[in-house]
Amino acid sequence: MALMITDDCINCDVCEPECPNEAISPGEEIYVIDPKKCTECIGHYDEPQCQLVCPVDCIPVDPANVETEEELMTKYNKLQGK
Repeated sequence: MALMITDDCINCDVCEPECPNEAISPGEEIYVIDPKKCTECIGHYDEPQCQLVCPVDCIPVDPANVETEEELMTKYNKLQGK
């Protein structure tokens, strides 16, 4: 599943540099996550790094982008050119 950033985001800038897939970017009002790039850090880390550093806990799983761990690994491999 891709992650998403909720309206609780305070634009603290800590999540964007933590994303190994460069899936997080500034949106019009808050940061946004590109579900085509988000692998929940599968292939890079054991846990989503953005969730670990978020001080307001505003990065849940996106129910509109449900994916299995296998699908996320396939996405990771594709993003890595494998």
